Amino acid sequence: MFAFLEAFFVEYGYAAVFFVLVICGFGVPIPEDLTLVTGGVISGMGYTNPHIMFAVGMFGVLVGDGIMFAAGRIWGQKILRFKPIARIMTPKRYEQVQEKFDKYGNWVLFVARFLPGLRTAVFVTAGISRKVSYLRFIIMDGLAALISVPIWIYLGEYGAHNIDWLMAKMHSLQSGIFVILGIGAAVVAWVWWKKRQRIQFYRSKLKEKRAQRKAAKAAKKAERNRQ
Repeated sequence: MFAFLEAFFVEYGYAAVFFVLVICGFGVPIPEDLTLVTGGVISGMGYTNPHIMFAVGMFGVLVGDGIMFAAGRIWGQKILRFKPIARIMTPKRYEQVQEKFDKYGNWVLFVARFLPGLRTAVFVTAGISRKVSYLRFIIMDGLAALISVPIWIYLGEYGAHNIDWLMAKMHSLQSGIFVILGIGAAVVAWVWWKKRQRIQFYRSKLKEKRAQRKAAKAAKKAERNRQ
């Protein structure tokens, strides 16, 4: 895959990188991380400028993701009948993503940028739900892209002349990202659980106070009736 992308990008430059990133957003099985790294590699080889490649990478990522979000927002659940989308978004996966949104809110959009298997499903679901505005989507996705895109582009540029080292470093970084995300998810889940516990505690206290007020009113009413 790397050799194919490298030859394609060398031949067609920024336009090729942008095109592949956009179709990655559609769920086409081309690793986005590898696409960005390869864009960095051809910059390190002198075919393109790494800073312009970074801008192209950001634009391609946001356009690809944005199209899937907009498609879900415009067509709603009808888009799930579209066969290419149906292959990615099975009913089970759709329910799982909805559950994650209910549990973690808009931060799912941020985390999804680092999860190739769930990225498209999350963005389509966000659009279908209509609970996320276009601006909020761009902000959350853009913040995540500002972390991932420069890492892969500049890593590719730095390791352009040592591909074996580059591939090994890429795999180790991917593993590190998954570990960090796992820890982050555990922390968020713990915070969510504690918040839920506090809400339940306050609700029970409120219910108890209401019952006490109701009992007090009933006692006063009974006292007046006796008088």
